[in-house]
Amino acid sequence: MSDIFRTIDHTAEAVFVEKRSRFLSFAYPVQTAGEVKELVGALEKKFYDARHVCWAYVLGPSADVFRANDNGEPSGTAGRPILGQINSRGLTDVLVAVVRYFGGIKLGTPGLIKAYRQAASDVLDEAGIRECHVTRRLEFSFGYTVMNDVMKVTRMPGVEMISNTFDNVCAMTLNVEADQVDAVLGRLSKIEGLTLSDSNE
Repeated sequence: MSDIFRTIDHTAEAVFVEKRSRFLSFAYPVQTAGEVKELVGALEKKFYDARHVCWAYVLGPSADVFRANDNGEPSGTAGRPILGQINSRGLTDVLVAVVRYFGGIKLGTPGLIKAYRQAASDVLDEAGIRECHVTRRLEFSFGYTVMNDVMKVTRMPGVEMISNTFDNVCAMTLNVEADQVDAVLGRLSKIEGLTLSDSNE
């Protein structure tokens, strides 16, 4: 698995019209299926009068968690074309949803596939692409007397402090880029009294 993955840069919206049917497309950065459920639910509530709210998502640095939903459209005509556009760009941690307002003219199976594919493509163009590093979360505790040594570690390349507690016994959580984990662990292991409990994020 590569230490770098691609996702969208920001939330985006787009509109595509085909034979009077309007396709409102939305792209969101997401990290969990729970987020997907909330966002899709919000769209279904907001666009309650729409004929369909179809969607697809891909999750995880390896893009190995994915799902597509046709939401009442003929099987394979909506969710799969949306998913195909996500995959064709090599993206992960992304949800694309397309809301369809029927315009009175049937598009047929090829027409639906083309329309949903175009709607997904348009919104992904709007969302842009950014590269992210796979990270590992490191959690540890330490005594206040070694604070200076710990703070030096937080300034190493590829390290982001997520949380900290400063007391008699201090605690800290770091996000560390995968290719920097060994170097960071090496530095932490040399700090007296530091207790490490790490987990992959």
